[in-house]
Amino acid sequence: MKKNIIVLLIGLLAGIGVSAQELKCTVTVNSSQIQGTNKQVFETLQTALNDFMNNYRWTDLVYGTNERIECTFLFNVTAYSDDMFTTTLQIQARRPVYGTSYTTPLFNFKDNSVNFKYIEFDPIEINNNTFENNLTAVLGYYAYIIIGMDLDSFGKLGGTPAFRTAEQIVTLSQSRSDSEGDGWKAFDDDKNRYALINNLMDERFRKFREYYYEYHRLALDNMATNVDNARARIAAGLPVLRELNRLNPGAIAIMAFLDAKNDELISLFSSSKASAQERNNVYNILMDVNPALSTRYDAIKP
Repeated sequence: MKKNIIVLLIGLLAGIGVSAQELKCTVTVNSSQIQGTNKQVFETLQTALNDFMNNYRWTDLVYGTNERIECTFLFNVTAYSDDMFTTTLQIQARRPVYGTSYTTPLFNFKDNSVNFKYIEFDPIEINNNTFENNLTAVLGYYAYIIIGMDLDSFGKLGGTPAFRTAEQIVTLSQSRSDSEGDGWKAFDDDKNRYALINNLMDERFRKFREYYYEYHRLALDNMATNVDNARARIAAGLPVLRELNRLNPGAIAIMAFLDAKNDELISLFSSSKASAQERNNVYNILMDVNPALSTRYDAIKP
């Protein structure tokens, strides 16, 4: 797997078919809620965002073309006036599972407050690693979150440098004024950008990140050779979610993990091949952590 053999020989890449770009990103700007205005600006923005996200180099890590992290950004525009966009943003990312044609979701998160100014045809760019406007700050933040999640899935705590950069973007963005400051500030919302990176960098959540690695690299990536052992490994680590949720009820890192993994967990443990005890233990943990999905988790009950 790529993260086990990552090298930093950037200067030797010419001519050997390796891309330094990390993301394979599809960006959609949905303006269906906006009436009576020229739609061209939304199409221009969408094109610019796709070009930027698929061409900007975020790290010095080496990614082959087929190793780029697949992700989607969906901006839903809820208001637009005087070049100011009020949007929500749904971000998803996934990675392949070794030895299979299956891709597993890494990250699924909805940001309810992404507000930015964009003048049509203005370049979207980051100069000297600075994030001068809120749009590039948000894009950079989630790029580093996705890269960090991907790295964590291949190496224990491998995403720390990327998460640290995302944390720095939050710190720099907390002074943004008016609506552009939404999502960056501590304690404004326990499910915003600040809260997410605060969880991921909190030493108390180290066990969660270690489990994230075990879930992907030691369980899913071995599913093709021994599905029973892989499923048992996932079940054995799940109590960490309950432990951390009791310390920090509704922690956004845990909820984002389940938003990404609910379908996968239900599929794995509703199988008749899972033991009754295993299914019961998983069911009880998921119900304890996320009781709102009790109807869906009923499929796991033995």
